[in-house]
Amino acid sequence: MSAKTDNEYGYINIDENVIATIAGLSAMEGYGIVGMASKNATDGFFELLKWENLSKGVKVTTERGEVAISLHVILEYGVRISVVAENIIEKVKFNVENLTGLTVNKVNIYVQGIRVEK
Repeated sequence: MSAKTDNEYGYINIDENVIATIAGLSAMEGYGIVGMASKNATDGFFELLKWENLSKGVKVTTERGEVAISLHVILEYGVRISVVAENIIEKVKFNVENLTGLTVNKVNIYVQGIRVEK
């Protein structure tokens, strides 16, 4: 389902994939995030998504002009999870609202893994 708004000039329909892409790119700008995660339904493992598939780690739901976004992320080892999650939430909310004009009422962060660099 797409997000719909209208004004005196007509209707604007924004597809949920557009919102998911904006949210994924916004999240990747934050410190401490390695990437977005996608769940493989068959074996329950999470894989790190490439830049072209960031929206697969994002779920967007729209109701009555309000948007709820869920992001599945993989973080760097050694970062404070709560601080990184708060930064992601603020950045995603700000960018989606400014670029689309929609109201973001909820941003959920699901930390699916931690990447340890050797």
